[in-house]
Amino acid sequence: MSGTASQHTDVDGVNGGVGLTALLVAAARAIETHRHDSLAQDVHAEHFVRAAPACEHWPVRIEQVPDGDADPLWGRFARYFGLRTRTLDDFLLRSVGTGARQVVLLGAGLDTRAFRLDLPSDCVVFEIDRAGVLAFKQQVLTDVSAAPKATRVPVPVDLRADWVSTLTTSGFDPAVPSVWLAEGLLFYLPGPAETYLINTVDRLTTAGSALAFEAKLEKDLLAYRDSAIYTATRERIGIDLLHLFDKGPRPDSAGDLTAKGWSTAMHTPFDFTRLHGRGPLPEPNDALEGNRWVFAHRPRP
Repeated sequence: MSGTASQHTDVDGVNGGVGLTALLVAAARAIETHRHDSLAQDVHAEHFVRAAPACEHWPVRIEQVPDGDADPLWGRFARYFGLRTRTLDDFLLRSVGTGARQVVLLGAGLDTRAFRLDLPSDCVVFEIDRAGVLAFKQQVLTDVSAAPKATRVPVPVDLRADWVSTLTTSGFDPAVPSVWLAEGLLFYLPGPAETYLINTVDRLTTAGSALAFEAKLEKDLLAYRDSAIYTATRERIGIDLLHLFDKGPRPDSAGDLTAKGWSTAMHTPFDFTRLHGRGPLPEPNDALEGNRWVFAHRPRP
């Protein structure tokens, strides 16, 4: 990557607010990538971190963190993002393995699955996010000469706008089985926007399609305001997640999908920690306690 990339890259969309959380996840993926017991590999992640002035001094290896895994931000929270990445990677690859040939990344952020996963050559990955986020990502990937392993279609549109028409005019075919990921997205949206999104995915999918998303179950998000994870993220890198999360009541999207005929399963992140033998485990005053990962499948006839 060129040493001048950070001076010439348009960081509009990633240098503040929700956009900055995409860089937090990128830093976590970079740290995960360099671990000896890595759960997921993303060789591009550290380049995003180094290209954005807001985070150019963040660590990209656990060895750069004085307290290592005991650090609530770059240890435990980063490992959480690594575990989430691995879990959704596996879900996507299983879905593609059973016939899905369209992937839709809702709020794609700095996701590089089109570049790092072994996807079939006839697979198409649609990345929906704001234009500034996608432009920053494209510039960094161009600087490192990254090439996607499947067809990649950026869809520059805000999810609060008419993203459906933009997606379909970009080539998405509702008649072809698809797999959708909403990774770390829904709790930033108002409840009605989440319901619209879930209903829209239902409307745009056919049998054999799948959807994975992350939800939070706690009724009072502020109950964990002084948790180690939220405190460290707020005080050390200036990201106040509880300020960014929508405080309104959350819909039961898993239940709504079940009512529409989908097969759904809900897990805690800790289920996957135990599956892989590494990752975060419950602790007192735990900001991860209410997190749930939901996996939904639209059955074939």
